[in-house]
Amino acid sequence: MVGTEALDATFAALADPTRRAILARLAAGEATVTELAAPFPISQPAVSKHLRVLEDAGLVSRRRHGPRRPCRLEARPLRDALAWLVDYRDYWAESYQRLDALLDDLQRTGDGTTG
Repeated sequence: MVGTEALDATFAALADPTRRAILARLAAGEATVTELAAPFPISQPAVSKHLRVLEDAGLVSRRRHGPRRPCRLEARPLRDALAWLVDYRDYWAESYQRLDALLDDLQRTGDGTTG
């Protein structure tokens, strides 16, 4: 996936708190589905469905390691999402700077009376 499809898949995957928690766990290192399912009050098949969404978005990969199939975090889609969000961070920073300037002007030109 490239471009907007990949970005859409990343944000859709991140929209669910269980998937975000799974990614947070995987940021600490590889884990099996059983290990990932342990802290959640949902079934292992439900966790597998969440993992499938994360895999489809490119955020998680699995590999064979003997009888185990550990999952690992793939951070590139997160970096791509962050790059997209940076433009909006800059927008808000500029908006706050304009607001600060306006407030400074109002304080300097105000007559000090209320109401």
